[in-house]
Amino acid sequence: MRIGVFAVLFQNLPFPEALDRIKSFGATAVEIGSGGYPGSHHCDVDKLLESKTARDEYLALVTSRDMIISGLSCHNEPLSPDPAIAAEATETLKKSIRLAQLLGVGVVNGFSGCPAGAPGQTTPNWITCPWPPYFTEMLNYQWNEVAIPYWKEMGKFAEDHGVKIGLEMHPGQLAYNVDTLLRLRHATSPAVGANFDPSHLFWNGVNPVAAIRALGDAIVHVHGKDSYVDELNVAVNGCNDNKPYDQIAKRSWTFRSIGFGHDAAMWKDIMSNLRMVGYDGVISIEHEDAMMSFDEGLAKGVAMLKQAMMFETPGEMFWA
Repeated sequence: MRIGVFAVLFQNLPFPEALDRIKSFGATAVEIGSGGYPGSHHCDVDKLLESKTARDEYLALVTSRDMIISGLSCHNEPLSPDPAIAAEATETLKKSIRLAQLLGVGVVNGFSGCPAGAPGQTTPNWITCPWPPYFTEMLNYQWNEVAIPYWKEMGKFAEDHGVKIGLEMHPGQLAYNVDTLLRLRHATSPAVGANFDPSHLFWNGVNPVAAIRALGDAIVHVHGKDSYVDELNVAVNGCNDNKPYDQIAKRSWTFRSIGFGHDAAMWKDIMSNLRMVGYDGVISIEHEDAMMSFDEGLAKGVAMLKQAMMFETPGEMFWA
């Protein structure tokens, strides 16, 4: 395994300087935004698609620092009922997949998207229960008429380019938990997998170790991010919470640096189970801790991962 960093953390720096900062924390991999919500601050997608020379120079910035690119990320809204938003998201995703192939990067991360509840509606509709009956009718439309046809086509596109798509299970998206992620994968393409981010699972009441076991080889990329679940606030209002992120004392949960929501034992279990199901790739730290500076949050996250992760090939079982 390797420790990586999602480079949007240092989007204000030129790419070479961002790489130096990331390496200075002990990371050996970088995840790079290629559009959508993460932006493309460090990745001129069109230029890199057009020029092999530009790609070679770009890759040299990474490899000369003994680093690798774990994935390109273009989280966006490909199933949006707004045609302009959906078209832009699809174009960005396809360009990212093509660029990943040319760069030798195996994964492009994103969201499943969330459709409207019926034809003609203009905004996404995230449905979380089957009743009243119109919710089930809306879900059937979202899955059978929008999501599955779209991701079948996009999965085939990714397969043709030798790239995996890592969908982040995120509330507000159609694929937001293990069941919905696996449903989409099984109905579309083996190229559609999970960008496994435990932070969103924690505050939904999911045990990430159980989720890892259920997902197995569907996990194609991993984010390192924690959440603190405030049990007193959950006891009053439950886990779903739409208060602004800066109202930390009032919220049911908040994103934290690794180790500040859950202890080392949990993170060691997560890493052990990732290895158990065959994932031996990068843990890409996504810093979104409002109570820590970027440097402190990243340094403490790396320190925790160094305790929890396994970096060497297992030894021979001489005892077995």
